[in-house]
Amino acid sequence: MGDQKPSAGMLSRVYTKLKPYLAMISLQFGYAGMYIITMVTLNQGMNHYVLVVYRHAVATLVMAPFALVLESKIRPKLTFPILMKIMVLGLLEPVIDQNFVYLGMQYTSATFASATVNVLPAITFIMALIFRMERVNLKKIHSIAKIIGTIITVSGAMVMTLYKGPILDIIGNLAQGNHHAIGNGSASHHWVLGTVLLLARTFGWSGFFILQSITLKDYPAQLSLTTLICLMGTLQGSAVAFVMERDMSAWVVGWDLRLLAAVYSGVVCSGIAYYVQGVVNRERGPVFVTAFSPLCMIITAVLEAIVLAVPIRLGSLIGAVVIVLGLYFVVWGKSKDPSLSSGKIMSEEGEANELPIVDKTRSAIADGSGK
Repeated sequence: MGDQKPSAGMLSRVYTKLKPYLAMISLQFGYAGMYIITMVTLNQGMNHYVLVVYRHAVATLVMAPFALVLESKIRPKLTFPILMKIMVLGLLEPVIDQNFVYLGMQYTSATFASATVNVLPAITFIMALIFRMERVNLKKIHSIAKIIGTIITVSGAMVMTLYKGPILDIIGNLAQGNHHAIGNGSASHHWVLGTVLLLARTFGWSGFFILQSITLKDYPAQLSLTTLICLMGTLQGSAVAFVMERDMSAWVVGWDLRLLAAVYSGVVCSGIAYYVQGVVNRERGPVFVTAFSPLCMIITAVLEAIVLAVPIRLGSLIGAVVIVLGLYFVVWGKSKDPSLSSGKIMSEEGEANELPIVDKTRSAIADGSGK
Protein backbone atom coordinates (compact mmCIF):
# COMPACT_ATOMS: atom_id res chain seq x y z
CA MET A 1 0.00 0.00 0.00
CA GLY A 2 2.91 2.33 0.76
CA ASP A 3 4.18 2.03 -2.81
CA GLN A 4 0.83 3.01 -4.31
CA LYS A 5 0.67 6.49 -2.74
CA PRO A 6 3.84 7.83 -4.40
CA SER A 7 2.73 6.30 -7.68
CA ALA A 8 -0.69 7.95 -7.48
CA GLY A 9 0.92 11.24 -6.53
CA MET A 10 3.31 11.01 -9.45
CA LEU A 11 0.46 10.32 -11.88
CA SER A 12 -1.43 13.28 -10.45
CA ARG A 13 1.56 15.57 -10.97
CA VAL A 14 2.04 14.30 -14.54
CA TYR A 15 -1.66 14.87 -15.29
CA THR A 16 -1.53 18.36 -13.81
CA LYS A 17 1.48 19.19 -15.98
CA LEU A 18 -0.12 17.77 -19.13
CA LYS A 19 -3.59 19.25 -18.53
CA PRO A 20 -2.96 22.55 -20.39
CA TYR A 21 -1.55 20.63 -23.38
CA LEU A 22 -4.47 18.18 -23.47
CA ALA A 23 -6.99 21.00 -23.15
CA MET A 24 -5.59 22.99 -26.06
CA ILE A 25 -5.21 19.92 -28.30
CA SER A 26 -8.81 18.91 -27.60
CA LEU A 27 -10.01 22.37 -28.56
CA GLN A 28 -8.34 22.04 -31.98
CA PHE A 29 -10.54 19.02 -32.73
CA GLY A 30 -13.56 21.09 -31.72
CA TYR A 31 -12.54 23.95 -34.00
CA ALA A 32 -11.90 21.56 -36.90
CA GLY A 33 -15.43 20.18 -36.60
CA MET A 34 -16.76 23.74 -36.53
CA TYR A 35 -14.96 24.65 -39.76
CA ILE A 36 -16.47 21.68 -41.61
CA ILE A 37 -20.02 22.08 -40.28
CA THR A 38 -20.17 25.82 -40.87
CA MET A 39 -18.58 25.51 -44.32
CA VAL A 40 -21.40 23.21 -45.43
CA THR A 41 -24.01 25.39 -43.73
CA LEU A 42 -22.78 28.60 -45.34
CA ASN A 43 -22.66 26.94 -48.75
CA GLN A 44 -26.29 25.95 -48.23
CA GLY A 45 -27.21 29.60 -47.88
CA MET A 46 -27.10 30.45 -44.16
CA ASN A 47 -26.15 34.06 -43.47
CA HIS A 48 -22.90 34.26 -41.49
CA TYR A 49 -24.02 37.39 -39.59
CA VAL A 50 -27.06 35.48 -38.35
CA LEU A 51 -24.93 32.44 -37.49
CA VAL A 52 -22.67 34.60 -35.29
CA VAL A 53 -25.69 35.91 -33.36
CA TYR A 54 -27.26 32.48 -32.84
CA ARG A 55 -23.88 31.00 -31.92
CA HIS A 56 -23.32 33.39 -29.04
CA ALA A 57 -26.93 33.40 -27.95
CA VAL A 58 -26.64 29.62 -27.48
CA ALA A 59 -23.31 30.01 -25.67
CA THR A 60 -24.78 32.63 -23.33
CA LEU A 61 -27.77 30.44 -22.43
CA VAL A 62 -25.54 27.41 -21.80
CA MET A 63 -22.82 29.15 -19.76
CA ALA A 64 -24.97 31.54 -17.71
CA PRO A 65 -26.41 28.93 -15.26
CA PHE A 66 -22.92 27.61 -14.46
CA ALA A 67 -21.61 31.13 -13.90
CA LEU A 68 -24.54 32.14 -11.69
CA VAL A 69 -24.33 29.03 -9.48
CA LEU A 70 -20.61 28.23 -9.31
CA GLU A 71 -19.30 31.78 -9.04
CA SER A 72 -22.07 33.42 -7.00
CA LYS A 73 -19.80 33.95 -3.96
CA ILE A 74 -16.51 34.72 -5.69
CA ARG A 75 -17.57 36.90 -8.61
CA PRO A 76 -15.82 40.31 -8.47
CA LYS A 77 -17.72 43.57 -8.80
CA LEU A 78 -18.36 44.55 -12.40
CA THR A 79 -16.86 48.03 -12.63
CA PHE A 80 -17.14 50.37 -15.61
CA PRO A 81 -13.52 49.84 -16.81
CA ILE A 82 -14.01 46.05 -16.69
CA LEU A 83 -17.31 46.39 -18.57
CA MET A 84 -15.54 48.39 -21.29
CA LYS A 85 -12.92 45.66 -21.64
CA ILE A 86 -15.64 43.02 -21.91
CA MET A 87 -17.39 45.06 -24.61
CA VAL A 88 -14.14 45.22 -26.59
CA LEU A 89 -13.63 41.47 -26.08
CA GLY A 90 -17.13 40.87 -27.42
CA LEU A 91 -16.30 42.99 -30.46
CA LEU A 92 -12.86 41.52 -31.22
CA GLU A 93 -13.64 37.81 -31.27
CA PRO A 94 -17.40 37.18 -31.55
CA VAL A 95 -18.07 39.98 -34.08
CA ILE A 96 -14.91 40.90 -36.01
CA ASP A 97 -13.06 37.60 -35.91
CA GLN A 98 -15.98 35.31 -36.60
CA ASN A 99 -17.66 37.36 -39.32
CA PHE A 100 -14.33 37.75 -41.08
CA VAL A 101 -13.53 34.05 -40.83
CA TYR A 102 -16.95 32.96 -42.11
CA LEU A 103 -16.82 35.40 -45.01
CA GLY A 104 -13.20 34.52 -45.79
CA MET A 105 -14.01 30.81 -45.63
CA GLN A 106 -16.75 31.27 -48.23
CA TYR A 107 -14.22 32.97 -50.51
CA THR A 108 -11.58 30.25 -50.05
CA SER A 109 -12.09 26.93 -48.23
CA ALA A 110 -12.36 25.50 -44.72
CA THR A 111 -8.81 24.15 -44.85
CA PHE A 112 -7.39 27.48 -46.00
CA ALA A 113 -9.36 29.31 -43.31
CA SER A 114 -7.91 27.07 -40.62
CA ALA A 115 -4.46 27.36 -42.24
CA THR A 116 -4.33 31.13 -41.88
CA VAL A 117 -4.78 30.67 -38.12
CA ASN A 118 -1.20 29.39 -38.16
CA VAL A 119 0.06 32.98 -38.01
CA LEU A 120 -1.91 33.45 -34.78
CA PRO A 121 0.96 32.34 -32.48
CA ALA A 122 3.39 34.69 -34.21
CA ILE A 123 1.07 37.71 -34.06
CA THR A 124 0.18 36.95 -30.44
CA PHE A 125 3.87 36.59 -29.57
CA ILE A 126 4.65 39.99 -31.07
CA MET A 127 1.69 41.61 -29.30
CA ALA A 128 2.71 39.97 -26.01
CA LEU A 129 6.19 41.45 -26.40
CA ILE A 130 4.72 44.90 -27.06
CA PHE A 131 2.54 44.70 -23.93
CA ARG A 132 5.44 43.20 -21.93
CA MET A 133 3.52 40.00 -21.26
CA GLU A 134 6.28 37.91 -22.81
CA ARG A 135 9.94 38.03 -21.79
CA VAL A 136 12.84 37.46 -24.19
CA ASN A 137 16.41 36.95 -23.05
CA LEU A 138 18.80 36.37 -25.96
CA LYS A 139 21.22 34.71 -23.54
CA LYS A 140 18.69 31.93 -22.95
CA ILE A 141 18.28 29.22 -25.58
CA HIS A 142 14.55 28.82 -24.96
CA SER A 143 13.99 32.52 -25.70
CA ILE A 144 15.92 32.18 -28.94
CA ALA A 145 13.82 29.10 -29.79
CA LYS A 146 10.60 31.13 -29.39
CA ILE A 147 11.91 33.81 -31.76
CA ILE A 148 13.12 31.29 -34.35
CA GLY A 149 9.88 29.34 -34.09
CA THR A 150 7.85 32.50 -34.63
CA ILE A 151 9.83 33.37 -37.78
CA ILE A 152 9.49 29.82 -39.13
CA THR A 153 5.74 29.80 -38.43
CA VAL A 154 5.21 33.07 -40.30
CA SER A 155 7.29 31.75 -43.22
CA GLY A 156 5.16 28.62 -43.43
CA ALA A 157 1.97 30.66 -43.33
CA MET A 158 3.25 32.84 -46.17
CA VAL A 159 3.95 29.72 -48.25
CA MET A 160 0.41 28.47 -47.69
CA THR A 161 -1.00 31.90 -48.54
CA LEU A 162 1.01 32.76 -51.65
CA TYR A 163 1.69 29.33 -53.19
CA LYS A 164 -1.15 26.94 -53.97
CA GLY A 165 0.68 24.45 -56.19
CA PRO A 166 -0.65 21.33 -57.89
CA ILE A 167 -3.34 19.12 -56.40
CA LEU A 168 -2.06 16.12 -54.45
CA ASP A 169 -4.05 12.91 -54.58
CA ILE A 170 -3.23 11.84 -51.03
CA ILE A 171 -6.55 10.47 -49.82
CA GLY A 172 -8.03 9.76 -53.22
CA ASN A 173 -10.75 11.20 -55.35
CA LEU A 174 -13.52 10.75 -52.82
CA ALA A 175 -16.99 11.97 -53.70
CA GLN A 176 -15.94 13.94 -56.76
CA GLY A 177 -19.50 14.95 -57.41
CA ASN A 178 -19.67 16.32 -53.89
CA HIS A 179 -16.55 18.37 -54.48
CA HIS A 180 -17.93 19.99 -57.61
CA ALA A 181 -21.23 20.73 -55.92
CA ILE A 182 -19.65 22.25 -52.84
CA GLY A 183 -16.24 23.42 -53.97
CA ASN A 184 -17.29 25.45 -57.01
CA GLY A 185 -19.15 27.87 -54.75
CA SER A 186 -15.96 29.03 -53.05
CA ALA A 187 -13.84 28.80 -56.20
CA SER A 188 -16.00 31.46 -57.87
CA HIS A 189 -15.15 34.01 -55.18
CA HIS A 190 -12.11 36.21 -54.90
CA TRP A 191 -9.31 34.22 -53.27
CA VAL A 192 -7.17 37.27 -52.48
CA LEU A 193 -10.02 39.08 -50.72
CA GLY A 194 -10.73 35.96 -48.69
CA THR A 195 -7.07 35.75 -47.71
CA VAL A 196 -7.02 39.39 -46.57
CA LEU A 197 -10.14 38.87 -44.45
CA LEU A 198 -8.75 35.70 -42.88
CA LEU A 199 -5.44 37.33 -42.04
CA ALA A 200 -7.23 40.37 -40.62
CA ARG A 201 -9.27 38.15 -38.31
CA THR A 202 -6.08 36.74 -36.82
CA PHE A 203 -5.15 40.21 -35.58
CA GLY A 204 -8.56 40.51 -33.95
CA TRP A 205 -8.22 37.08 -32.38
CA SER A 206 -4.71 37.82 -31.11
CA GLY A 207 -5.94 41.06 -29.60
CA PHE A 208 -8.73 39.10 -27.92
CA PHE A 209 -6.26 36.77 -26.17
CA ILE A 210 -4.07 39.66 -25.05
CA LEU A 211 -7.02 41.63 -23.67
CA GLN A 212 -8.50 38.48 -22.11
CA SER A 213 -5.27 37.92 -20.20
CA ILE A 214 -5.32 41.53 -18.99
CA THR A 215 -9.02 41.40 -18.02
CA LEU A 216 -8.59 38.17 -16.05
CA LYS A 217 -6.28 40.00 -13.64
CA ASP A 218 -9.10 42.35 -12.64
CA TYR A 219 -12.01 39.98 -13.21
CA PRO A 220 -10.71 36.43 -12.61
CA ALA A 221 -14.11 34.68 -12.74
CA GLN A 222 -13.73 32.71 -15.96
CA LEU A 223 -17.29 31.39 -16.22
CA SER A 224 -18.81 34.81 -15.63
CA LEU A 225 -16.35 36.47 -18.00
CA THR A 226 -17.15 33.88 -20.69
CA THR A 227 -20.89 34.47 -20.27
CA LEU A 228 -20.52 38.25 -20.47
CA ILE A 229 -18.32 38.02 -23.57
CA CYS A 230 -20.91 35.81 -25.29
CA LEU A 231 -23.70 38.17 -24.23
CA MET A 232 -21.85 41.19 -25.62
CA GLY A 233 -21.11 39.23 -28.78
CA THR A 234 -24.82 38.48 -29.16
CA LEU A 235 -25.88 42.11 -28.70
CA GLN A 236 -23.17 43.63 -30.88
CA GLY A 237 -23.49 40.89 -33.48
CA SER A 238 -27.25 41.48 -33.64
CA ALA A 239 -26.70 45.16 -34.38
CA VAL A 240 -24.30 44.29 -37.20
CA ALA A 241 -26.61 41.57 -38.56
CA PHE A 242 -29.68 43.83 -38.70
CA VAL A 243 -27.67 46.43 -40.62
CA MET A 244 -26.08 43.97 -43.06
CA GLU A 245 -29.02 41.58 -43.54
CA ARG A 246 -32.45 43.14 -44.10
CA ASP A 247 -34.20 39.93 -45.19
CA MET A 248 -35.93 38.55 -42.09
CA SER A 249 -36.22 35.10 -43.66
CA ALA A 250 -32.47 34.71 -43.10
CA TRP A 251 -33.21 34.37 -39.38
CA VAL A 252 -35.44 31.31 -39.86
CA VAL A 253 -33.82 28.14 -38.48
CA GLY A 254 -35.44 24.71 -38.38
CA TRP A 255 -34.37 21.29 -37.15
CA ASP A 256 -31.59 21.13 -39.70
CA LEU A 257 -27.88 21.68 -40.20
CA ARG A 258 -28.26 25.39 -39.48
CA LEU A 259 -29.41 24.66 -35.96
CA LEU A 260 -26.60 22.12 -35.52
CA ALA A 261 -24.03 24.69 -36.65
CA ALA A 262 -25.34 27.29 -34.20
CA VAL A 263 -25.53 24.88 -31.25
CA TYR A 264 -22.21 23.11 -31.92
CA SER A 265 -20.19 26.27 -32.54
CA GLY A 266 -21.91 28.06 -29.65
CA VAL A 267 -21.38 25.36 -27.03
CA VAL A 268 -17.99 23.99 -28.12
CA CYS A 269 -16.22 26.86 -29.89
CA SER A 270 -17.55 29.81 -27.89
CA GLY A 271 -18.76 28.72 -24.45
CA ILE A 272 -16.33 25.91 -23.67
CA ALA A 273 -13.48 27.36 -25.74
CA TYR A 274 -13.57 30.83 -24.13
CA TYR A 275 -13.63 29.27 -20.67
CA VAL A 276 -10.83 26.74 -21.27
CA GLN A 277 -8.69 29.30 -23.05
CA GLY A 278 -9.22 31.69 -20.16
CA VAL A 279 -8.06 29.11 -17.62
CA VAL A 280 -4.97 28.17 -19.66
CA ASN A 281 -4.34 31.83 -20.53
CA ARG A 282 -4.15 32.70 -16.83
CA GLU A 283 -1.82 29.78 -16.13
CA ARG A 284 0.49 29.82 -19.16
CA GLY A 285 -0.15 33.08 -21.03
CA PRO A 286 -1.67 33.97 -24.43
CA VAL A 287 1.29 32.75 -26.50
CA PHE A 288 0.90 29.21 -25.12
CA VAL A 289 -2.85 29.26 -25.84
CA THR A 290 -2.33 30.13 -29.51
CA ALA A 291 0.70 27.89 -30.09
CA PHE A 292 -1.47 24.84 -30.80
CA SER A 293 -3.63 26.43 -33.50
CA PRO A 294 -1.65 24.85 -36.41
CA LEU A 295 -2.96 21.44 -35.36
CA CYS A 296 -6.45 22.58 -36.33
CA MET A 297 -5.36 23.00 -39.95
CA ILE A 298 -4.09 19.44 -40.18
CA ILE A 299 -7.28 18.01 -38.68
CA THR A 300 -9.48 20.23 -40.86
CA ALA A 301 -7.59 19.34 -44.04
CA VAL A 302 -8.11 15.63 -43.43
CA LEU A 303 -11.79 16.05 -42.56
CA GLU A 304 -12.42 18.37 -45.51
CA ALA A 305 -10.73 15.99 -47.94
CA ILE A 306 -12.84 13.10 -46.66
CA VAL A 307 -16.20 14.81 -46.04
CA LEU A 308 -16.19 17.53 -48.72
CA ALA A 309 -13.65 15.99 -51.12
CA VAL A 310 -11.72 19.28 -51.28
CA PRO A 311 -8.27 18.59 -52.78
CA ILE A 312 -5.05 19.10 -50.84
CA ARG A 313 -2.48 21.22 -52.66
CA LEU A 314 1.31 21.07 -52.57
CA GLY A 315 1.61 24.58 -51.15
CA SER A 316 -0.58 23.62 -48.21
CA LEU A 317 1.50 20.53 -47.51
CA ILE A 318 4.84 22.36 -47.67
CA GLY A 319 3.52 25.19 -45.53
CA ALA A 320 2.11 22.72 -43.02
CA VAL A 321 5.47 21.01 -42.55
CA VAL A 322 7.24 24.35 -42.07
CA ILE A 323 4.58 25.57 -39.64
CA VAL A 324 4.67 22.42 -37.52
CA LEU A 325 8.46 22.77 -37.31
CA GLY A 326 8.07 26.34 -36.10
CA LEU A 327 5.37 25.23 -33.66
CA TYR A 328 7.79 22.75 -32.10
CA PHE A 329 10.33 25.49 -31.42
CA VAL A 330 7.72 27.84 -29.91
CA VAL A 331 6.12 25.19 -27.68
CA TRP A 332 9.52 23.93 -26.53
CA GLY A 333 10.60 27.47 -25.68
CA LYS A 334 7.34 28.13 -23.81
CA SER A 335 7.70 24.86 -21.88
CA LYS A 336 10.89 26.26 -20.35
CA ASP A 337 9.12 29.38 -19.12
CA PRO A 338 7.84 29.30 -15.53
CA SER A 339 4.10 28.89 -15.04
CA LEU A 340 2.30 32.20 -14.45
CA SER A 341 0.28 30.53 -11.70
CA SER A 342 3.44 29.93 -9.70
CA GLY A 343 3.43 33.62 -8.84
CA LYS A 344 6.83 34.27 -10.41
CA ILE A 345 8.22 35.44 -13.70
CA MET A 346 11.78 35.43 -14.92
CA SER A 347 13.52 38.70 -15.40
CA GLU A 348 15.76 39.31 -18.37
CA GLU A 349 18.74 38.47 -16.16
CA GLY A 350 17.18 35.12 -15.31
CA GLU A 351 16.22 36.02 -11.73
CA ALA A 352 12.83 35.13 -10.29
CA ASN A 353 10.54 38.03 -9.45
CA GLU A 354 7.25 37.91 -7.59
CA LEU A 355 4.10 38.69 -9.55
CA PRO A 356 1.69 41.18 -8.01
CA ILE A 357 -1.27 39.51 -6.31
CA VAL A 358 -4.59 40.90 -7.55
CA ASP A 359 -6.83 39.75 -4.70
CA LYS A 360 -7.99 36.72 -2.80
CA THR A 361 -10.80 36.10 -5.26
CA ARG A 362 -8.32 35.04 -7.91
CA SER A 363 -6.83 32.43 -5.61
CA ALA A 364 -10.27 31.09 -4.77
CA ILE A 365 -11.15 30.66 -8.42
CA ALA A 366 -7.78 29.12 -9.17
CA ASP A 367 -8.48 26.45 -6.58
CA GLY A 368 -11.83 25.62 -8.12
CA SER A 369 -10.94 25.86 -11.79
CA GLY A 370 -9.38 22.44 -11.96
CA LYS A 371 -12.31 20.62 -10.46
